[in-house]
Amino acid sequence: MYSEKFQKFIDIWAHEYALEKSIDEKICADKDGNPLPWYTYPAIEYLVQFDYGNKKIFEYGCGYSSAFWAGRAQKVVSIEDNQDYFARWKKEFQMQNLDIRYRDEGEIYEKAIFEDAEKYDVIVIDGKRREKCAEAAVQKLADGGMIILDDSDRINTSLEYVQTVEILRQAGLLQVDFYGFCPMNNYTKTTSVFFSRSFDFKSLYKVQPINGIGNLWSMGRRARKDFFKKWA
Repeated sequence: MYSEKFQKFIDIWAHEYALEKSIDEKICADKDGNPLPWYTYPAIEYLVQFDYGNKKIFEYGCGYSSAFWAGRAQKVVSIEDNQDYFARWKKEFQMQNLDIRYRDEGEIYEKAIFEDAEKYDVIVIDGKRREKCAEAAVQKLADGGMIILDDSDRINTSLEYVQTVEILRQAGLLQVDFYGFCPMNNYTKTTSVFFSRSFDFKSLYKVQPINGIGNLWSMGRRARKDFFKKWA
């Protein structure tokens, strides 16, 4: 049905990104079963470059992303408004540095970020009442931190997202949009990262960027030459 070359492209998405399994089994995970956030793959591949060992993370919206961040950061606080999901994640993700909290009623949800005195290096807005969450997030963002707004492409059809993005930009944050496919979906979307102008997270690697999934230059020289001869 497909040319060999196009089939190779499909194989990378199906197996290296594990997108086929993610869609069919409805899990956000990489090919080794490690949890992934429900962000676009370009955003994920960018974010995994950094060292979060001494960082504090706050999430509006709990899920596989909570385990993803807890495996990297010093502390993660994640807010969930669905009682069933709250019970599921509390049982499934039993990590000492992950604090999952159920908050549902009205303003209690967005104001949950004020329950602790500290500020957060990374704040994720990926739940309900996103405009109100953005208003709270800009007050609790640590110097040099970043705010992640997932599904930001909804700005094209939602006034709430227009206002959410405006709040983050008015706070002086720099917006970078990552377009592409994501786990569990067979369509594209956008994840936007809003950076403090003093952003200076350290990389885990000697160079940046690192090679992404399926990248030709991640291969050894001989393997790269053989791949190029066959598929280029």
